[in-house]
Amino acid sequence: MKFLIIRFSSIGDIVLTTPVVRCLKKQVVTAEVHYLTKAAFRPILAANPYIDKIHCLGNDLDGLITTLRQEDYDYIIDLHHNLRTIKVKKGLKKQSFSFDKLNIQKWLYTNFKINRLPPVHIVDRYLDTVKTFGIKNDGAGLDYFIPPGDELKPEDIPTSHQAGYIGLVIGAALATKRLPLHKLQTICKETRHPIILLGGPEDADIAKQLSAIDPVKIYNACGLFNINESAALVRQARLIVTHDTGLMHIAAAFKRPIVSIWGNTVPEFGMYPYYGENYLYHFRGGLLGDKPDVIMEVKGLSCRPCSKIGYNKCPKGHFKCMEKQAVDRIFQYF
Repeated sequence: MKFLIIRFSSIGDIVLTTPVVRCLKKQVVTAEVHYLTKAAFRPILAANPYIDKIHCLGNDLDGLITTLRQEDYDYIIDLHHNLRTIKVKKGLKKQSFSFDKLNIQKWLYTNFKINRLPPVHIVDRYLDTVKTFGIKNDGAGLDYFIPPGDELKPEDIPTSHQAGYIGLVIGAALATKRLPLHKLQTICKETRHPIILLGGPEDADIAKQLSAIDPVKIYNACGLFNINESAALVRQARLIVTHDTGLMHIAAAFKRPIVSIWGNTVPEFGMYPYYGENYLYHFRGGLLGDKPDVIMEVKGLSCRPCSKIGYNKCPKGHFKCMEKQAVDRIFQYF
């Protein structure tokens, strides 16, 4: 039985689909699982043992469809469900099962603050697309596999951080999901433990300002490591402090304690840290108390959530969802 799973982007969304991949491969004895994504995100899946073949979306969608036809799939599992995936499904002419993005419910919530979203994590909604095949949630949570060539060596991080560090994820795709600089500076100044700043090249300028606070305590890793190497840094961290972004989900895959800081988006969208029922059942307390993660959000704002994704600046101009974050709460966990 040959499956094509489709999810083009982005980092976090792809990581959140990994339970579907694993459960299909392990619970359907004859399953051959292929995955279609953008080339930029291929490294996230490259070492996943439950994927038999990865296909990459480029500029030639018609050519890609021609190539995929030759695979002669039995079923298509569409976990992205947009115009391009519709074209792929029409082109392949195979039975498909598509993820319901609940766009109407999200629109009601962001525009009128009427919450009709089900209290269900997106992982379980992804798994609903394969329930026809008798697939059950195995409770194992998310997967992330680091290729051997991307594993870190001890000398890749400063000696001062090799005994343990806090991973501070300073980036996010859009500004309304990121703490303002002065809030990040407060975290960096008041934290006594070694910190590794995590993010992409686009975060380098802010990271430079933060690391200047204490160059010994704060190591700027932004833009120095690829996604798998950054995942290795996340895996080794004692605690991850993060915005609602891809590295948050990678941290959950590695069962790291997480303090997640939410701006214009809300956990009710169903994309909060997901550990899996097996881990939660056996969890007996840790760094953050009786839960593996803590969610920090400013509740009671009439303008929140303002978008299911985010903006380059606060549409109201006040940015209260981040400006009112009591980041000093974080220090009780250090």
